Amino acid sequence: MRLSYLAYTFSLVIKYFSIVLFFPVIVALWYKEYFSIPPFLISVITAVIMAFVIKRSVSGAKNIKSVNDIKKSEGLAVVTFSWIFAGLFASIPYMFMDITPINALFEGFSGITATGATAFKSFDYPHALLFWRSFTQWLGGMGIIVLFIAVLPQLAIAGRQLFFAEAPGPTEEKFTPRIKSTAAALWKIYAGLTLLCFVLITNMGMGFFEGLCTSFSTMSGGGFSPNPDSLIGQSHNILWVITFFMFFAGTSFNLQHRAWMKLNPLVLFRNEEFRMYFYAVVVIAFLLAFSLFANMHYTFSDSMVHAFFNVSSLISSTGFCSVDFAKWDYTSKILLFAVMLFGSCASSAGGGLKVTRWLLIFKIMKSEMMKILHPKAVYNIKIGNYTIPKEIMYQTLMFVSFYFAFIVLSAFLIAMLEKDTIVAVVGSVAAVGNIGPGLGQVIGPMGSFADLSVGTKIIFIIDMLAGRLELIPFLVLFQKDLWIFKR
Repeated sequence: MRLSYLAYTFSLVIKYFSIVLFFPVIVALWYKEYFSIPPFLISVITAVIMAFVIKRSVSGAKNIKSVNDIKKSEGLAVVTFSWIFAGLFASIPYMFMDITPINALFEGFSGITATGATAFKSFDYPHALLFWRSFTQWLGGMGIIVLFIAVLPQLAIAGRQLFFAEAPGPTEEKFTPRIKSTAAALWKIYAGLTLLCFVLITNMGMGFFEGLCTSFSTMSGGGFSPNPDSLIGQSHNILWVITFFMFFAGTSFNLQHRAWMKLNPLVLFRNEEFRMYFYAVVVIAFLLAFSLFANMHYTFSDSMVHAFFNVSSLISSTGFCSVDFAKWDYTSKILLFAVMLFGSCASSAGGGLKVTRWLLIFKIMKSEMMKILHPKAVYNIKIGNYTIPKEIMYQTLMFVSFYFAFIVLSAFLIAMLEKDTIVAVVGSVAAVGNIGPGLGQVIGPMGSFADLSVGTKIIFIIDMLAGRLELIPFLVLFQKDLWIFKR
């Protein structure tokens, strides 16, 4: 790995990340909360200085003008380190608001990874900080590297390795000839849906600031809300609108782009992954609605809106809640836990294991069972019209093994620290899947991670980062070959 290329690209990302730290300053000026400006200016200065020092201190980095031949290992390292330091810079403003360093780190990483687990116990903070919580989710939802590929000419060609190192999902699908154009198209769809969500919910009665933050958190699959009660108490109309946008936050933006370009929504249903995602939401939501109607004695209308809202929220890894589902009956909570394990579509803002991987696993299982009955038969596994190479099948099985091993290891360590199995198991699933809230009273939708031990919070921070990076770039850091540097 060439240290000069790594230093140049990393410093570029950090330098431009410092620009987004000015947005909360604008919010502070708008609301005349001038006391909240210095924390963000300190973060900006820190980021700029770090970018300058890295570029100047590494031999050869300052002379590089292009990184078009950046290697895959270098791309993985840049993406991983960029997300780590983005989380650190995102945490700095919290430290100036009487929030402990570990809680600030937790909140910062939860925001930038679009997880939405919170260490807040009070929401009596300036507008700039509450805006920053939701805005970091919006940046992280589509990907900070994907954003910079879209806007920086220095990454026009080299962005391919960075794009696929960060892009969520098991495939390397692109829908335009150039990665830069692909990244720009993804962000246009993403920003357009965010704007549409904001316009609709504010016209339905939600306040301007709350609507802005909610729109950021909805389309990012994040779930941070400036309201301590999340979306509890909102009208059914607003909940249905947010349900719609959460659902599409968990849908492939590549697929949405194709549907938009052809002006044909049926393009969505021709995709096997989308159909499985759609049917999972509908079937589980109807089962949940029946459970709420029968066991919790909700009205038919309340059963439907809360079922579809919370299923869409968890399957897209958003983490909003329309009611405190920690108080629901056992059957309803089991259905929600199943949704948490399911995940969203590849190339979406959502987290989790991803529908494509579940689809491929089911096809592999079916193929192996058919081989028992017909040993001499040859079976090609397809998703849509594409035959899946054995290499992709092996990588998928490896990823699934790592994914659940990560959850089991985290749950084991946290169970020893907290002496609470619910916090350990559900919290690990929620953190690695970037879902946010769990199901218990402690870390449920109305709970907080603030009272957990420092060790538990550190494990959850690692889980959130590894989950957002889809494990592989994160695990690559522990390979010694990565740390062999060349000039």
